[in-house]
Amino acid sequence: MPSQVLSQEEELYWLALKLVPGLGARFSKRLLDRFRTPQAIFRASRTELEGTGLSGSVAQSVASGCAFEDAAMQQEKMKETGAVAVTIGDPQYPPLLREIYDPPILLFARGRLELLGSIMIGVVGTRRPTPYGLAASERLSIDLANAGLTIASGMARGIDTAAHKGALSISGGTVAVLGCGVDIVYPSENRKLAQELAAKGLILSEFPMGSTAFPQNFPIRNRIISGMSVGVLVVEGAQYSGSAITAKLAMDQGREVFAVPGNITSKLSWGPNLLIKQGAKLVQDWNDVVTELPSESRRHLIEKGRQRILAEGGVATSGGPSASLLDSLGPEFRPLARRTLEVLKVDASIQLDDLLEIVQDTSTTELIAVLFELEMMGLVKQLPGKNFVKVW
Repeated sequence: MPSQVLSQEEELYWLALKLVPGLGARFSKRLLDRFRTPQAIFRASRTELEGTGLSGSVAQSVASGCAFEDAAMQQEKMKETGAVAVTIGDPQYPPLLREIYDPPILLFARGRLELLGSIMIGVVGTRRPTPYGLAASERLSIDLANAGLTIASGMARGIDTAAHKGALSISGGTVAVLGCGVDIVYPSENRKLAQELAAKGLILSEFPMGSTAFPQNFPIRNRIISGMSVGVLVVEGAQYSGSAITAKLAMDQGREVFAVPGNITSKLSWGPNLLIKQGAKLVQDWNDVVTELPSESRRHLIEKGRQRILAEGGVATSGGPSASLLDSLGPEFRPLARRTLEVLKVDASIQLDDLLEIVQDTSTTELIAVLFELEMMGLVKQLPGKNFVKVW
């Protein structure tokens, strides 16, 4: 669906409405429902504005046009970074997001705008995951993206990062919704990921350009992740974590809630395990998500998959280690590679020295060489401190 082309003046009015101090998403939407366009809102008298329920001070802020100077500065920053404004009246605005109680009237975006019209699934979780949580997030995101869903998350460290990387690894669709401006990288270690998302995925925010990532921004951000998605998948998180807030928002918005079960002795399993007890769908593989989607969404994914298979001339597959991959290793490496994969776990890392003791009958040099080959194949992942896990 083509994007609505705004003139520079029209964009300026939208930005000014977005930036009116104290107005907020809900009252902005109410004004648009009443006056239809930002231009008509700014032409209205203070009395007319107060008639919609605005307080006197906010009505005065609108009528005075005090936000236009900031709006012009925003336009300059958007040009510098290649960001665009997607308004609630734009055909490309996420259709499900438009239905929530307090949809943002304007989104700042960098990247592939066509992803806004795709079927999205939110993948969220803790910033301090276990190896099991990281593996689950990445594997499920790969499989869900392979099934045609777009992975929506928040680009936070941990589960969010694993979800985005999983989708990007197979050139799948992924959208990062930020709690700061789209020109700000938060956390800073995700600079490379942010560049990749802007080029191959989409970065989205309702916060103006240059906005800092304040803690209070993240719950506001989370309602967008859940609001534009058909459902939210929680992978590890404490009972009162941000991912639990996102799940609650998803329930309030009438979205499906999914959860990956975890170890009952881990605090990070409290969130998803409690959600399952409360009725969330337990997820063991990607199909557990897809089968719960609305029939219209499933039909769309099936058709999308059929077209992709026809275009590629074959069936795309995903999964764990295969014999054919190991066969590509030299004969001197294969037996040690098989033994190493049998020892390594998905849900717990093993330190190199411990691995050497368990595998036995090999030298450190040989084991490191095999681990390097397996990592290059995507079968093993190295974590800090020379710890290794098997990729799910």
